[in-house]
Amino acid sequence: MDDNNDLFANLGKQPSLPASRPADPLAQAAAKRAPAPQPAKDASEGYDARHITVLKGLEPVRRRPGMYIGGTDAKAMHHLFAEVIDNAMDEAVAGHASFIEVELGADGFLSVTDNGRGIPVDPHPETPNQSALEVIMTTLHAGGKFDSEVYETSGGLHGVGVSVVNALSDLLEVEVARGRQLYRQRFSRGVAQGGLEKLGDVHNRRGTKVRFHPDEEIFGKGAAFEPARLYRMTRSKAYLFGGVEIRWSCDPLLIKEKDDTPAKAVFHFPGGLKDYLAASLGNELQVTREIFAGKSERQGGHGTMEWAVTWYGGDGFVNSYCNTIPTGEGGTHETGFRNVLTRGLRAYAELVGNKRGSVITSEDVMISAAGMLSVFIREPEFVGQTKDKLATIEAQRLVETAVRDPFDHWLADNPQEATKLLEWVIARADERLRRRQEKEVSRKSAVRKLRLPGKLADCTQNASAGAELFIVEGDSAGGSAKQARDRTMQAILPLRGKILNVASAGHDKLTSNQLIGDLIQALGCGTRSKYREEDLRYDRVIIMTDADVDGAHIASLLITFFYQEMPQLIRGGHLYMAVPPLYRISQGGKTAYARDDAHKDELLRTEFTGRGKIEIGRFKGLGEMMASQLKETTMDPRKRTLLRVDIVDDEDVTKSSVEALMGTKPEARFRFIQERAEYAQELDI
Repeated sequence: MDDNNDLFANLGKQPSLPASRPADPLAQAAAKRAPAPQPAKDASEGYDARHITVLKGLEPVRRRPGMYIGGTDAKAMHHLFAEVIDNAMDEAVAGHASFIEVELGADGFLSVTDNGRGIPVDPHPETPNQSALEVIMTTLHAGGKFDSEVYETSGGLHGVGVSVVNALSDLLEVEVARGRQLYRQRFSRGVAQGGLEKLGDVHNRRGTKVRFHPDEEIFGKGAAFEPARLYRMTRSKAYLFGGVEIRWSCDPLLIKEKDDTPAKAVFHFPGGLKDYLAASLGNELQVTREIFAGKSERQGGHGTMEWAVTWYGGDGFVNSYCNTIPTGEGGTHETGFRNVLTRGLRAYAELVGNKRGSVITSEDVMISAAGMLSVFIREPEFVGQTKDKLATIEAQRLVETAVRDPFDHWLADNPQEATKLLEWVIARADERLRRRQEKEVSRKSAVRKLRLPGKLADCTQNASAGAELFIVEGDSAGGSAKQARDRTMQAILPLRGKILNVASAGHDKLTSNQLIGDLIQALGCGTRSKYREEDLRYDRVIIMTDADVDGAHIASLLITFFYQEMPQLIRGGHLYMAVPPLYRISQGGKTAYARDDAHKDELLRTEFTGRGKIEIGRFKGLGEMMASQLKETTMDPRKRTLLRVDIVDDEDVTKSSVEALMGTKPEARFRFIQERAEYAQELDI
């Protein structure tokens, strides 16, 4: 079982699993092998209708916020802002609002105001005692986005966005200016605090204002919005629709030193994505002089789109959006974009008689492409409530149809630039083919060529797909791991001692370090700008260290190495942490393994309730575990738990965290400890 956990945000701490996690697979597997206890009486006794919980209103959101906003961390909390501003953007895209105001106050409250039509305040037909506003704010799956006559395209589709924000705010206030009257209603944790108030006449004002504060019961004590992150999210929205002006303001007291976030700003970008891409690239040298950009107008029942793409010497990226919602994991619209650019370049190569163009693939086209893509379609389908990936098949056809002719004309009208671009892409294809030929050398020959000092115990399969490399601390643990592994697909690389802290080491020290050299050679994919995904010799790289402070430190050093030298390996989803047990619990013929003290207490309370002496053994390290135990608990894909290492979306936050915790400035670590000392519990020192 593989879990995705943001380990980098908790660098240096032993990973743990939340209390709401299902029963540990190791304990389940052990329980299945043990004889089932025979109940002394009817198993259904004591379980009746009283034990069936019915969650009402917005209770499901507060019980399981991760289902609606992806978690309770900083990223999830800022998703609340995305839900609110998306509603305002829907009004702007529909042509009913011309400006949006975003204000972060010194009290931590965030306000989003638009001059759209305003949320309806008349009684709802199905609930005459409630206004439509109260229904929208307190009921899941209620809103105007289900009616295509109200919103032809919108980012909110499930009718849960603003009600989720309401449920997860300790205080939320809505003001609606509609029909020259001003209305207001307040809510706390999803519950109305009184009815709809009519505040009197207003002139020269219309639209909706939502002011809210995230609930510390959900997001933790001291949880607060980050001005820099809100600022970037606000600015990106303005790029996506040139017809709206977005006004940003933040109390200056909230802006930290060395933070260049302005206290006030106005965003209006008539150039749209072309301006956005140019600003993102800055002074980067581009292959062609002009950015290929354009828009498509709505035809019939189809949607509209806007795009901008160029090619440069850096790593390729495509930032895509659907109905102004960022789709960080791509989707069908990105697939259509890649397809039409690849086909267009192939067709141009055939037109000018360049036979080498036939080898071009989408990988060659996109590996150095910088693109922005925004589609507006009716009733799009997303993967998950957080809308990270678009699944609408029609979006692919829309993009391919809209971009095909403009791209062909752009190439034909600029023959010199088109030829330069074609040669650039063909050079990427030639490099790809050369690397493929080099990889045809057998894996055994490659291992001999690496000349690792007897450390790497490689797997026998030739393909990298499915292959795993376990990085373990010490020869003792390495010996157990070699006996416990599946030789076909699992390789073992023992490391003696602690790896170099690359965040505080110079280049010369880095290149001369034997442990790092062994690791780089074993992986075979290169580092930094020379990293090549296709050369990675293993599908999964698994850090397996002891379940103690030293093990956590070694894991932190290894994660820092991968973040500094091979961030693409992490982004590609290849880096994992093994979760070895700390305790072995047995009673009679029943055995289970616990990850930590909390898990041990839980197992003792729930699993070991029979008669007989309970024996608890603590593992001092992986090297002291028998190979059969290590296999059963930590290495067998059918029973183990893996935690995937991810990099948080905000690169600046991640980079500053790494520098503070692992860099050359001890005062930064001292400050980190001072700020968090009150939260430290049960230190293992």
